Amino acid sequence: MFTGLVEDLGEVVAVDAGAEGSVLTVASRLTDEVGLGDSVAVNGVCLTATRIEDGRMSFDVMLESLRRSSLGGVEVGSGVNLELAMKAGARLGGHIMQGHVDGIGSVSGIAEDGFSRVVTIDAPADLLKYVVEKGSIAVDGISLTVSRVDDTSFDVSLIPETLERTNLGGTAVGRTVNLEVDVVAKYVEKLVGVHAR
Repeated sequence: MFTGLVEDLGEVVAVDAGAEGSVLTVASRLTDEVGLGDSVAVNGVCLTATRIEDGRMSFDVMLESLRRSSLGGVEVGSGVNLELAMKAGARLGGHIMQGHVDGIGSVSGIAEDGFSRVVTIDAPADLLKYVVEKGSIAVDGISLTVSRVDDTSFDVSLIPETLERTNLGGTAVGRTVNLEVDVVAKYVEKLVGVHAR
């Protein structure tokens, strides 16, 4: 379980891609807090730490995760958003996230708006049905508030703190991002669908 409050902007230092999956190695100041087998959200994807040494942690990324997320396109030198699993009793500063990416979107617009930056993300219709204005969405593991939504895209507005601490600060049009919609909306849809029959 995660909250979408990024704790470190790690750097990808190695990508070992093969036919059966990939091993992703990330340098981070969080390694002292991570043990083998711990869950870490990497750009919003819940991964298990399989090796930790010298300020680096490695993750086995299975084919399912590569198919459903943008991790297959991550390169050495890329910045990745990192969050450790939520501790029981901790404040829930963002929103409830599982680290189970629902799909990917594409940055289609960037505009300055005072001290904030508005990022427009094109997303598939099957995900947009769960996106509501002023609701929460995870973009590359960052808990954000939707400021506008239509049939093909949505906007999020980023404050300077988010721009500085996450990889969205340096994003460009055309970049793919991981999206996780609000899990509560998906459960409500399933329950309502069952009872409507």
